[in-house]
Amino acid sequence: MERNNLWAPWRIKYIQGLSEEKHECFVCHYLENPENDRENLVLWRTKNCMVVFNRFPYNNGHLLVAPVRHIPDLDDASDEELLELTKLIRDCKIALTEAICPHGFNVGINFGRCAGAGLPDHMHVHIVPRWNGDTNFMHVCSDTDVISQGLYELYDQLVEIGKKNNLPNV
Repeated sequence: MERNNLWAPWRIKYIQGLSEEKHECFVCHYLENPENDRENLVLWRTKNCMVVFNRFPYNNGHLLVAPVRHIPDLDDASDEELLELTKLIRDCKIALTEAICPHGFNVGINFGRCAGAGLPDHMHVHIVPRWNGDTNFMHVCSDTDVISQGLYELYDQLVEIGKKNNLPNV
């Protein structure tokens, strides 16, 4: 019987990083290096927040919205930061809808490592586009997610949509 392989080589950095001791917050690192925004997949920057692609997405278009300040929880966020964060979630939804036409979205925040936070010390919101039937046999049977579009291809598409629609509109 012939066996087929599904290659996902970009995930090795994530897998290898699970056992590494974390010394640097990647969000803060991205904030300090705006000249590398495309390389770091930073989509938008505003006064108080930024939008970045999740490098290890659950679905195509999985974005993270984070405050500029290195804060762990909603309790630490100012009203201005919370308002901007919420507006960016809206803007991400608008741009993703135009770009990839999802049927819905999951939006959520994980607080603490036990709740699933991969970056527990820098609060961030997940925006995950969803499609009818996107939980298929690949995920259910083999804990494998199939991402159908390259990160940089979608990044470039969302940058153009952002420019056209004057996003982020905060």
